[in-house]
Amino acid sequence: MNRDEREALLPLGARRTAAWCGVALLVVAVVAVAVWLTVHLKAAVTPVLLALLGSALLGPLYRRLVAMKLNSSLASGLTCAALLVVVGGAGYIVVSALIDTGDQIVSSVQQATRELSKHLGGSGASLGDLTANAKELAEKFGGRAATGLLSGISLVGQTVAAAVLALLLTFFFLRDAHKAVGVLRSWAPGDSGPQLERMARRGFEAVEGFMRGTTVIALIDAVCITVGLLILGVPGAVGLGALVFVGAYIPYLGAFISGAVAVLVALADRGFVIALWALGVVLFVQVLEGHILQPMVQSRTVHMHPAVVLLAITAGASVAGILGMLLAVPLTAAATGILSELHERYAAGSDSGGPGSEGPPSGGSSGDTPGSAPA
Repeated sequence: MNRDEREALLPLGARRTAAWCGVALLVVAVVAVAVWLTVHLKAAVTPVLLALLGSALLGPLYRRLVAMKLNSSLASGLTCAALLVVVGGAGYIVVSALIDTGDQIVSSVQQATRELSKHLGGSGASLGDLTANAKELAEKFGGRAATGLLSGISLVGQTVAAAVLALLLTFFFLRDAHKAVGVLRSWAPGDSGPQLERMARRGFEAVEGFMRGTTVIALIDAVCITVGLLILGVPGAVGLGALVFVGAYIPYLGAFISGAVAVLVALADRGFVIALWALGVVLFVQVLEGHILQPMVQSRTVHMHPAVVLLAITAGASVAGILGMLLAVPLTAAATGILSELHERYAAGSDSGGPGSEGPPSGGSSGDTPGSAPA
């Protein structure tokens, strides 16, 4: 051993560092190729990801229908029908509220910008420039869809096709989830099938918990802010509440933007004092979410540091824009769940020691069985 170390060109520590660097470069290369394929195949990947999120959100309802002795196809169809009713009704309410109050909100924001420009004096020019630049960016962003009738129809057609494909995939994902487990086991090399199944279940459970928790938190935030703005007499309170609900699916950033718009509208229409009260309402809801709702609703299923969430949102925005921001956190939650499963697996193996510690005990943990998910 000592002579081999003397004859080696590099010391043992350097060789270990080089090996870990090689592993890190390999992982980064695989992730880069996966991201590249996802971007170039987004027309097919996006409906799949949306279907996975829909399946995670609707899984408890489907399992409850199956527990009521309904056929799996019928239960999956009823679940998708419920999704259509809920999403269609919510979309109608949100769009109607935004259409009814959209002009009022935009004019209030513009008036708030002018008021701030007057109070800031010389800095008003830079604020006006910022508003103009934001308008130019918005026009540039939507220009491709608005340049002609053909491009607009194409965009609508692509959106409808993606939505229909996502709905169909949700139906099949719900109905044939048990078959997917069998396929995963059959494709797994060697005896790694059970471990891959546990990793897949842990990742999906993390996404499931994130979707359910985010929906509950978004609803509570929207109701609280809407009620507060109605009490203060802020115009467009329902539309602003709808904006809060949608923005809650982008953690931190969505709440910040929707809250800032609500405060600006209150400042423009009701004055400085009411704007301060509106700011207090927004801050109260954010404190309620951060210190009560998040620990109660999501802490038992998803454990992610806020810095990880912000980095995931930034990476998702750089890769796929708004859609990437929406999908980044659920995908990060799935990755976190898989890494947690791997950590528990190898930690248990190292604690038990010896070659016989390879592989989990036959009983497994209660969270590894299909029936362990909440009904």
